Amino acid sequence: MNDCKQSNGTVTPLPKGACFFKCALQVNPFAYVKRHGYPSAARFKNEDEYNAAIVASCQQQGIEVIAVTDHYRIDSAESLIEKARASGLKVFPGFEAVTKDGVHLLCLFDLDVDAQYIGKIIANCGILEDKQDSPIGKYDTLEFLDEAHSWPALCIAAHVVTKGGLLKQLSGQTRMQAWKSPHLFACALSGSLQKVPANFLSILENKNRDYQRSHRVAIINANDVSQPDDFGREGSSCWIKMSGVSLEGLRQAFLDPYSRIRLNSDPPLQNHAELVSLAWEGGFLDGVTVPLNPSLNVLIGGRGAGKSTIIESIRYALNLDPVGQDAAKAHAGIIKQVLGSGTKISLTVRTYRPQEQKYRIERTVAGMPEVRDENDRPLRLAPQNILPRVEVYGQHEIAELARDAERRTRLLHRFVENKEAIDERKLKLRQKLQKSRQALADVRAELQEIDEQLDALPGLLELLATYKKAGFEKRLRERSLLAREQTVIEGISERLQPFVDSLDMLRGELPIDLTFLSARALKALPGQDILSDIRPILTQLSCDLDRIAQELKRTLDQTETDLEDVRSHWEAHRKDVQAAFEKILRELHEAANDGEAFIQLQHRIETLQPLKEKQSRLVRWAAEYETERQALLREWDNIQAEELRLFTQAARNVSKQLRNQVQVEMIPEGNREPFYRLLRSEIGGRLDRAMDAFAQDPEFSLRQFVETCRKGSQAVQQRFNIPVAQAERLAGVYDETLMKIEELQLPMTTEIRFNAASGDAPHWQAIEDLSTGQKATAVLLLLLLESDEPLIVDQPEDDLDNRFITEGIVPKMRSGKFHRQYLFTTHNANVPVLGDAEMVLGLTASGEAGNGQACILREHMGSIDTSPVRELVEEILEGGKTAFETRRLKYGF
Repeated sequence: MNDCKQSNGTVTPLPKGACFFKCALQVNPFAYVKRHGYPSAARFKNEDEYNAAIVASCQQQGIEVIAVTDHYRIDSAESLIEKARASGLKVFPGFEAVTKDGVHLLCLFDLDVDAQYIGKIIANCGILEDKQDSPIGKYDTLEFLDEAHSWPALCIAAHVVTKGGLLKQLSGQTRMQAWKSPHLFACALSGSLQKVPANFLSILENKNRDYQRSHRVAIINANDVSQPDDFGREGSSCWIKMSGVSLEGLRQAFLDPYSRIRLNSDPPLQNHAELVSLAWEGGFLDGVTVPLNPSLNVLIGGRGAGKSTIIESIRYALNLDPVGQDAAKAHAGIIKQVLGSGTKISLTVRTYRPQEQKYRIERTVAGMPEVRDENDRPLRLAPQNILPRVEVYGQHEIAELARDAERRTRLLHRFVENKEAIDERKLKLRQKLQKSRQALADVRAELQEIDEQLDALPGLLELLATYKKAGFEKRLRERSLLAREQTVIEGISERLQPFVDSLDMLRGELPIDLTFLSARALKALPGQDILSDIRPILTQLSCDLDRIAQELKRTLDQTETDLEDVRSHWEAHRKDVQAAFEKILRELHEAANDGEAFIQLQHRIETLQPLKEKQSRLVRWAAEYETERQALLREWDNIQAEELRLFTQAARNVSKQLRNQVQVEMIPEGNREPFYRLLRSEIGGRLDRAMDAFAQDPEFSLRQFVETCRKGSQAVQQRFNIPVAQAERLAGVYDETLMKIEELQLPMTTEIRFNAASGDAPHWQAIEDLSTGQKATAVLLLLLLESDEPLIVDQPEDDLDNRFITEGIVPKMRSGKFHRQYLFTTHNANVPVLGDAEMVLGLTASGEAGNGQACILREHMGSIDTSPVRELVEEILEGGKTAFETRRLKYGF
C-alpha cells in the first residue's frame, strides 16, 4: 500500500521521511583491540572472525548505523567496514583523533568517502607513522575543529566528561573557546545525563553563561566498542533521526538534538495512531501516492498545486464534517470540482490499540467509505471506529472555530478523563428521568380526572338522601341493588385484564432467542465450553414457560366460560327485577313521582364509589414515583457536579501546560440557551424581562427556578423582580414542563484567556476581545495538546501572526510530534524548518484544478537533511537562495 510504480514497472518503496536509526559511532576494528591488548582479542582467531561477531551483535542489538574509528588510522578499519556494509549496515568511515592538548575527537566522513582520501587527511594531521598505540597529532583542539570543517567532516567530542574528554582534559579559556567552536556539533557520553557531575552538567545543558552557545552541543551516547558484547551497554549507542543515513543527516540531527536524538536513558517513544499513506485514482491527483511519517508532515507547493485537495480528501475519506459553514462550502467545492465524481481515495491507517492493526479506507466520490483489513477483507467498521479522535481543519477553519463559543468548549473534551463513561451514565440517567416524568404525568393526569369526578359525589349523596326521605329507596330497593350488582359484574373484566395482558406478553417473548449462545457466536471464546451449558438450561426454561402459558390460557378460557354462565343467570335475574321495576315506575308516574331519576342517581353514585379506592391507589403511586424521581434528580445533580470537576481539572491541566500562553476556566451552566428555548416552546408569549433577569442572576439554577415556580406567581415575582404577567405565566406552566426543566443540563462554557503581551509582563485578554489571529492562535495551541490521533490542518499560519507561530505554535508542534502525528500545509518556512518536519512533501501541478494534474516527485519527499528537499523548501518558502540571502543582509544578521 505504501509503494509507487516506476516507469519500468518495478515497485519501489516510497521514502518514509526522517526516522530514528540506532547508531553506534565509536566501533573499534580488530587491529585496535589487538594493539591495546583487550581481552576480546584473544577470543577471536583472526580479524574475519572478529568482524563477523561484531556484525552479528549489531544485528542482534538492532544497530543499523556504525562508525569505525581507530586512532589516526583508516586502513585497519577497511575490512570491518566492508563486512558491515555487505550485511546491510550503514557505515561512516573515520578515525579518532587525539589533539596535541590531549582531547579525543571522533572525526566522521560521509558514507562514500574512500579510505585513500581519509588516509591523506590523517597524514595532514602530522601522523607520519603509526607505531604508537594512540598517536598524537599536530593540531590543538580548536585548530583540529577548524581543519575538519574544511575536509569536510563532522567532529564529536569523545567521552567528553571522562579521561581525554574535552571538558575533563581542558580548562579555563582554552576549554571555553573549544566548547564554543561553531565546528563542534556533538559530544559523546557513555551513560545518562543524570550521572554527569554538576559542574559539567550545566555546560552540557547550555546553562553555564561562560560556555553558552547559540546552538547547544548535541549529546549522544557513544563509547568504545571493542568486543561484540559492548553493543549491549547503555552508553554504546543511541537513536538518531535522519531521512537517509548521511553526514548531512548527522549534521541536521546535531543541529536539532531535541527533535532528532534520543539517548538510551530517555523514556521510549509510544506508538500512536497514524495515517500511513494516501492515494488517488482519477481527478486532479490521479496516480499520486503520498507517504506519511508518524511525526510531523508538511505539504508545500505553489497555490493551486493540490495541498488543500489532499487535506479535504483525508476529511472526505474519514467521513468527517467541517465544523463551520464556510469550511463546509469550501470542502464541498473541492470534492465536486477538483476531485470530481468517480475519483477513488485510498487511505491507509495504522493503529496500535489494543494491538497493532493496519486498515485501508476507500471512498469513491459520491459513495460511502469502506474499511478493509490488511488482507483486503471488507469490515463492518466506520472510519470513526478506527480513528474516533482524528481532527481535520481546512483553511481558516480554526479561525471559524475560534468564533464559536460552543465548539470552543468541545475542544476541552479530549482532556477529560472518563468522558465516555460520564456520557454513558448521563444518557441512561436521562432516560430514567424521562420515564419517571411520563409515569408521574400519567398518574397525576388520571388522578386529576378522578378528583374532578369525585368532586360531584358529596352533592349526589345529598340529593340521594332527599329521595330516600321521600320513600323511593324502600319501593325501588331491588332495582337500586341491581345497579350495585351490575357494578360487580362489570368489574370482573377489569380484574382479569392484567392476567390476559401478562399472558400476551409472555407468549410474545417465547420462544427465548438463543442466537447469542450459538456455536458460531461462542466460537473463539476461551470459556465457550462453560458458556455452552447455558443453552440447555434456557431451552428447558423456554419449554416450561410455553407449557405454563398454555396452562394459563386454558385456565383463563375456563374462567371466562364459567363467568359467562354466571352472567347468563344474572341477566335472567336482572330481567325479572327490571320487569318489576317498570311496573313500579308506571305506578310512580301516575302519582307524578320520578322513579327513573332516583335509579339513575343511585347508579351514578355506585359508579363513583370504586373510584375512591383507585384514587387512594394513585395517590400512593404518585408518592412512590415522586420519591424515586427525587432520588434520580439528586443523582443527576451529582453526575453534573462530577462532570464539572473533571472539566475543571482538565482546564487546570491545560492552563498548566500552556503556562504564560493560554488560561482556561470552566463556567458552570454558562450556556442557558437550552433553557430559553424550552421556555419559548412550552410557554410562549413575552418573557424578555424574565430572561434578562435570569441572565443577570449569578446564583441562578434550574432547580431553584422550578421550586420557585411551584410556590406560585408571587414567589416568582419577588425572586426575579419581573412583571406580574410574566410571573403568572411562569408559575402557571404545567408540572410536566417543570419536570422537563429539571432534566435539562445547561452546558458549561469555557472561558479562554490569551497572553497577548510581546514582553515579559503578561497581558491576559478574554478570547472575545482578541483579534482573529490571536483567537486562532489560542485555539490551535489547544488543538496541539493531549491526543494520540492525527491532527491535520490546512495552512494554520493564515490567521496567525508570525511571532506566535515561532514562539507558541512551533514549540508545541515539536514536543507533540513524539506522541502524535501532524500533517500541515504551509507557505511559512518556520513550520517545516523550525518544526523540523520529518516528512516534507513538495507538490507541483500543471493546468487548472478542474482538468489539470498534480504530482509529487520522489526526490521531493523527505526531510531537510536531503538536498533536493532542502532546496525545494528554500525555493518555495523562502523565495530562493538569493531572496533569503538578501533578506539576511538587510536584517543585518
